[in-house]
Amino acid sequence: MSSWRWEYDPNETHVIGGDSPAPPAFVAEVEKRADEIARAAEALHLDGSAYQGTGEGVQTAYVPGGMFLYLTVARHECVYVLQVTAWPV
Repeated sequence: MSSWRWEYDPNETHVIGGDSPAPPAFVAEVEKRADEIARAAEALHLDGSAYQGTGEGVQTAYVPGGMFLYLTVARHECVYVLQVTAWPV
């Protein structure tokens, strides 16, 4: 069983909540894509906890309805979703 995961950083409320929360359908797309990114990172880093190289830095992923920024930290075996941006409707 994989220990790779994704999570909102610093937390879900900060990233997608607040005064004007992201639309639920958009959030579902973000979470689906974050799952895919975590699975890909697991395949790339077979033993992520022992990884000693440099990371790729903050990346951008586009999903229907917007985009999000994420950071893959192999040593943590985690993909951190840092910011989401839903396109105006």
